[in-house]
Amino acid sequence: MVAGRDKGKRGSVVAIPAEDKLVVEGVNVARKHQKPSPMKGISGGIVEKSMPIHISNVALLNPLTNKADKVGFRLLADGRKVRFFKSNNEAVDA
Repeated sequence: MVAGRDKGKRGSVVAIPAEDKLVVEGVNVARKHQKPSPMKGISGGIVEKSMPIHISNVALLNPLTNKADKVGFRLLADGRKVRFFKSNNEAVDA
């Protein structure tokens, strides 16, 4: 996370509910009051649920520097489009 209540937390992307939103594991967790539903087998109580966050508040983790890093795009000689970290020019998907 780059900004917000959970700034500095790390996690993996679980889902992409919209074009500009992400659900990250363990980030932006909300407590929801769940009503019991015996027909569906759901017990009642307070449930913690990861909520979506905007994609602009998330950055890729550079494994070499162990910090968040900006990403650029580059076309290779064979015509493939690859992402690279701007700080050290290493390919992301290598």
